[in-house]
Amino acid sequence: MSLLHISQGTFRLSDTKTLNIHELTLHAGESWAFVGSNGSGKSALARALAGELPQFSGSRQSDFTRVTRLSFEQLQKLVSDEWQRNNTDLLSPGEDDTGRTTAEIIQEEIHNPQRCALLAERFGITALLDRRFKYLSTGETRKTLLCQALMAQPDLLILDEPFDGLDVASRQQLAELLATLNGEGYTIVLVLNRFDEIPEFVRFAGVLADCTLSEVGEKKTLLEQALIAQLAHSEKLDGITLPEPDAPSARLSLPDDAPRIVLNEGTVSYNDRPIINRLSWTVNPGEHWQIVGPNGAGKSTLLSLVTGDHPQGYSNDLTLFGRRRGSGETIWDIKKHIGYVSSSLHLDYRVSTTVRNVILSGYFDSIGIYQAVSDKQQKLAQAWLSILGMDNRIADAPFHSLSWGQQRLALIVRALVKHPTLLILDEPLQGLDPLNRQLIRRFIDVLIGEGKTQLLFVSHHAEDAPDCITHRLEFVPDGDSYRYAIGKR
Repeated sequence: MSLLHISQGTFRLSDTKTLNIHELTLHAGESWAFVGSNGSGKSALARALAGELPQFSGSRQSDFTRVTRLSFEQLQKLVSDEWQRNNTDLLSPGEDDTGRTTAEIIQEEIHNPQRCALLAERFGITALLDRRFKYLSTGETRKTLLCQALMAQPDLLILDEPFDGLDVASRQQLAELLATLNGEGYTIVLVLNRFDEIPEFVRFAGVLADCTLSEVGEKKTLLEQALIAQLAHSEKLDGITLPEPDAPSARLSLPDDAPRIVLNEGTVSYNDRPIINRLSWTVNPGEHWQIVGPNGAGKSTLLSLVTGDHPQGYSNDLTLFGRRRGSGETIWDIKKHIGYVSSSLHLDYRVSTTVRNVILSGYFDSIGIYQAVSDKQQKLAQAWLSILGMDNRIADAPFHSLSWGQQRLALIVRALVKHPTLLILDEPLQGLDPLNRQLIRRFIDVLIGEGKTQLLFVSHHAEDAPDCITHRLEFVPDGDSYRYAIGKR
């Protein structure tokens, strides 16, 4: 029986990026689905399974001899190439259309009219065989390319994003066709964007995050894991309404068009050495910023100006939430607008308490609960837990029994329950494995996208940014100091 086995495999994607597959075995006749978000390395995984990527380390053994990989990009290129044959969408009177027919596309590599006819009949595209391929619908082109792949009777068929661009009926029809092929002994591998795209017939699954495939197993067992179930749950949250605050948010006291932060020629120095050097920066309503730079660049110093904690804030031209620093505002006038999560806060949260109480503590800005919780606050916390996909069993479990990423996510929600003007996430992905990093990024996009809170996301690496980021402030090394690159994402 044929198999594909990869152990501790590292595959080169670029000079600085690799794909990592810890342990994976595919047997002949199996059905697999690998799920990952955009940028997680899905297409690279498809190429690695097909033997198309250079391997740095580890082992890869494959007994499959006829491997075919199909991707949405290949299909788009094929359609584009067909249109380029005439170099126009409009033919002159009497001009021949040189585009190939569906039958010609199917038999591009293997000429066998009889098998072509059998496959076309099976996929319900017999009437399309004499039509020009470039005039077919998305679903019809997908079936044509699949017929082309099956002409060689592959023993391993890898489909990269096979359901992209298809309507519900076409997705269902394609899934049924793939189930039939698998039932006949074809080994099927699907690479997908979402958990809800995994067809019923698929038995095994894997999850890809940050170009690392670390979670694999039987689909049912995998989807029952708390972390995977939470990721799958996040796919269904578009358009949700976030729970209200228990009291009016401080954000409501600000004019809609007033900048949230204005720093003019900001300077912070220690022993005559500038840490922040003439930085001018404005955060306007509706903007979500990523602040990027290496250790020691001044990111934390800038954050301490924003949170009102740095004493040199008074000597700068700095306006926070409509109030000029030094104009009589208190530190609490600033902090009531801010929710803050960092690795140090995470480490400080050592109290023995439940996940539910961690979220409830956000209403009191405390670590732990030391006062009475109202019925309204209990109901709001329950609503937040439901958004996170945490049932009562998890909600009432010890906070430290969760994965590190789930703990950090609970702390982010703790900071959000009051709907602050700004949520500051200081290195929120630090110390997390790829799957937990994906969990955090996905929920940040949901929670920020559906609410009115603005985000300051601080990290070492630009690629850490969640999708909701609109602007970037980068600390760029420049000799012994740093310059600032400011712009839209």
